[in-house]
Amino acid sequence: MSARAETGLRETQRRRTRRALLDAALSELAERSLGSLGLREVTRAAGVAPTAFYRHFRGMDELGTVLVEEALASLHGTVREILAATGDAERRGEAAVRLIAELVRDRPAHVRFLVRERHGGVPAVREAIAAQLDVLAYETGVALGSDPVSADWDKDDVTMLSRLLVDHMFMTASAFLTASLREEDWSAATGTALAQLRLIHLGRVHWAS
Repeated sequence: MSARAETGLRETQRRRTRRALLDAALSELAERSLGSLGLREVTRAAGVAPTAFYRHFRGMDELGTVLVEEALASLHGTVREILAATGDAERRGEAAVRLIAELVRDRPAHVRFLVRERHGGVPAVREAIAAQLDVLAYETGVALGSDPVSADWDKDDVTMLSRLLVDHMFMTASAFLTASLREEDWSAATGTALAQLRLIHLGRVHWAS
């Protein structure tokens, strides 16, 4: 085997091990917080030696921040789709709730991790989530600032609204997570989320900036 082939094989194995560690952590975090999860539990679940962990992460804090980046990569895409949606406020609200529901169905482990750790006990992860949400709020604020309804608002008011919408997105994702698999429970969560968005929009229309 050539040196290049050996290097490629090692890199493939390195990526597989890193992925196994992240997937094992997500699996273990299904019913617990990151602060209560130990390195040895993750490596045991991943099927690797504890010493292998440090070839990929400096500690559990860094593993957690990588999971934040992974989880919010999907969330950024969802928000961009929501902001690009056309139609009246009701149709855009329906699109927003539908996309959040799809995200929860497709990546429940990542969404559950974000919801739980947003106010969790690991400072580095909490700060990473907050920083990413700041970016989401900024992107939302840019779109709101060019919308005729809020185009002449003060910057602080636009920021307040954008953060409110990001918080609502998180709240809606949490509601879908806690809903059972019964269709009526998903329908109830959807109806509540849409009603909340209608209330936010009504306040927006009548807000005196």
